[in-house]
Amino acid sequence: MTEITTIGITTEVLLAGGYAALLIVIAYGLDLLARHAHGRTERFRTGGFRYDPDHDHWTCPQDQLLRPHAYDHHRRLVRYRAPAAACADCPARMLCTDSDDGREITRTVDPWPHSEAGRFHRGIALTLVTLATVIVLAELLRHHHPAELITLGALLTACLATGWRLTDHLRATPDGFPTPAHYQGLPPTLKGD
Repeated sequence: MTEITTIGITTEVLLAGGYAALLIVIAYGLDLLARHAHGRTERFRTGGFRYDPDHDHWTCPQDQLLRPHAYDHHRRLVRYRAPAAACADCPARMLCTDSDDGREITRTVDPWPHSEAGRFHRGIALTLVTLATVIVLAELLRHHHPAELITLGALLTACLATGWRLTDHLRATPDGFPTPAHYQGLPPTLKGD
């Protein structure tokens, strides 16, 4: 028989609850860190370039425009390219690109959770939340003291709320991801690109 502490909760429930709470914190922290790292990577990759969402183009530090060049349906990203002639005569070319076709930048069409990295990290975070939920449910089935039920109920609510938050991208986006209308006329990206 497990020992009941002075607050009416067994040591087993305290340990299981603490572990479940730790899993929830790790899952939420992993999601925040992955989103932050993704944003930093995007900013590093496009450093010095400015995106104009109203006109859907990038502007390089030398004030050349990079316009949509191709749309990758599989990866759901748009490739923007500067005119080759503009890059050939650019004084910053050696620091910017070695391509004879002009500098190219890619931009994902979908928000972060739908990127490959986003889906991967969300999957790990949801797995941790699911594990925490299973632990809490198992403890709820085994222990019926009122203090334990309150504690485990609060943890179950936290598990469900975190799971709901981590699946918001699944509820907000329709299945199938249609190609945005303004990219339908672009040529598809070739497999070798």
